[in-house]
Order: sequence, then C-alpha cells, then structure tokens
Amino acid sequence: MSFLGLIFKNPFRNKSRASLAIVGISIGIATIVILGAITAGLVDNVDNILRAGGSDFSVSGKSIESGTVFGTENINESWVSTINNIEGVNIAVGVYMSDIPANPHANAPLIGLKSKDSNFMNIAITKGKMYNDSKDEIILGKLSAEDLNKSVNDFITFNGKEYKVVGIFETGNANLDFCAFAGLKNVQTLDDTAENNDITVIYAKLDKDANVEEVKKKIEDSYGDNLTVISSLNDIESLAAQLDMINAATWGISLLAIIVGAVGIINTMVTAVYERTREIGVLKALGWRNRKILTMVLGESLVLTISAGIIGSLLGIIAALLINHTAIMGPNATLLTITPFIQAFGVAIIVGLIGGFYPAWRATRLQPTEALGYE
Repeated sequence: MSFLGLIFKNPFRNKSRASLAIVGISIGIATIVILGAITAGLVDNVDNILRAGGSDFSVSGKSIESGTVFGTENINESWVSTINNIEGVNIAVGVYMSDIPANPHANAPLIGLKSKDSNFMNIAITKGKMYNDSKDEIILGKLSAEDLNKSVNDFITFNGKEYKVVGIFETGNANLDFCAFAGLKNVQTLDDTAENNDITVIYAKLDKDANVEEVKKKIEDSYGDNLTVISSLNDIESLAAQLDMINAATWGISLLAIIVGAVGIINTMVTAVYERTREIGVLKALGWRNRKILTMVLGESLVLTISAGIIGSLLGIIAALLINHTAIMGPNATLLTITPFIQAFGVAIIVGLIGGFYPAWRATRLQPTEALGYE
C-alpha cells in the first residue's frame, strides 16, 4: 500500500474510536457554521430593510441595549420634516416597524407607512388595492399572505385589533414581502410600547447631484446628539450590538472546539500509536525516517479532523436551512457565506495539527529494537 493510502486507511482501523472523535469535532464545526450563517443573515436582513426602496441613507434614533427591532430609540415623526428640509435631500419618509405578531402567530411583521409613500418602498399591489390610512385596512406581502393563508377580503388580528386584508403586494425584497403594511397612525396607536407619534426609521433619497457623505455629515453635525445616520454596512453593523455577541460566541465556540477536539484527537492518536508500536518499529527497521513517521501520524490526525470538518459543515448547512423554515426566526434568518466554512476548516486543521503533534512526536521516539520486541 502507498504511503498516502496508509494515511487515509490507518485512522479508521478502529471505527468506533474514529467515529467518536469525528462526532465530537463535527459538533463544534457545525456550531461555527450555524452561528456564522446567523450573523451573516442578521447583517443582510438589517441591510436590506434599512435600504428599503433603494434609499440613499436611513436615519434612526440612538442605539440602546433594548429597544425597537433595530436596538435603537424610536424618534418623533417631526424629524421627517426636519430631514426633508436638509439641503440635498429629495424626499424623506417615516416608517414605524412593530414587532407585534399576527394572530394566529406567524412571521408577518407589521409596518406603519402612509399610503402616499408606498411608491418609495417599491410596493406593487398585485391583488386588491392600497389601504386607506384612516381605516382598519392592511396589505400583506406575497410571502406573508402565503404563510398566513390569507387573501383579499380576509381578516387578520394584531394586538386584539382586527384588520381587513385589502391587498397583496410584492416588492422584490424577500424581507419586505414577508411583512404587512397599514397606515402609519394606525400602527403607532396599536403598539402599546410606542408613543402616538413614534417612528422607527426615516428613509431618505437625495437629489441626483447630492453627495451622500456630505448630506450625512450635515445631519450628524446638526442633530448627531439625537439621530444616527446609516449609509454603509459598517454603520449598520454598529447599530446591531447582537452581531458582536454572536461573533464573540462564534470565536468562543471555535476556541472550545479547538481545545476539546485537540484533547480528543490526542487521546485517539496516542492510543492508535500505542496499539501500533510493533508496526512502527517494523517501519523504522525498514528504513523509515523519523520525518516520515511524523508526517504519517500528523496526516492521519488531519484526515480525522478534516473528515469532521466536512461532516460538521454539512450538518451546519442543513441546520441553517431548517432555521430558515421555522416559525421562530422566519425566512432568510441565516445566510450561508464562505467565511464560516473557512473558519470551520481552519479550526479543523489547527485541531489536527495540535492533536496529532504529540502522538507523532512520541512515535518518532520509539526505538526499533524496543518496538519490535513489544507485545
């Protein structure tokens, strides 16, 4: 058998021991992938929502530890006219985003928006009509209508208040198409946690010749104590403190996976080397150098951990896809990117090298005469 063939075959001589080692490491790898997908999903969702309708920038309140769906303070609706009067701003609209669940419970976030501003959000009515701001009427996104099994002229309840579904819409944005829209005042008064004139965010579009950064600076210089201007992904990430927590958890899990995985691999490989003492003695007697023995044992360790990396990544992908279909987090809650997979396989390789080094070093210390006499 070739040298490479030995490296791939030896780790699986004891299938039970190899399986246990792979399972232990793959759980950590899967967790890294899942947390990475959730983090990417949060960034993408916040980015898509805050940039709804192709706005050039968004304005919200200051960040707080626990507040609205964005983790920022609500602001008074009067700020909309203030932003509209900023030089370079073409139009600004206020939106109130509520986290009141529909009854029966489903993922259909309720958003308050003046019907005249619906074009700003790229809302296209495909069935029925636009709601009347002063009536208990609502429009559902295509995805939310399917999830709730509702159509035009059906009724839906939010916080004990019954709304008539008067239209179904599409925006081309999966996040918005999973929402429900009603009149701004209607939603403001519906949410017990909000003031009557609260809004969550202001979306703004600029004049064609206006510079985003210049307008942003004007707002920050004049109203920076009260408002946060969002015009880049970095700003969006700074709003969502929970992303930092998830990232920290991901690295914590990575470190834990390295420690636990390395201990498991050390145990597995030390036992394997111990059981193959005579075999290693024969190989050394046949002229195998210490470097070749070291490479073989390290290679076997890497085969185990990379196998765990592949299995763990597949488990992470399946879990991320399942999360997207749960009623708890909703669609697009996770986003699979290359980053967590790079991190996961990086952990697998580090675990393989760390876990395999001591057993490999121990194998090179065996004397051929002693090893050949081992029973």
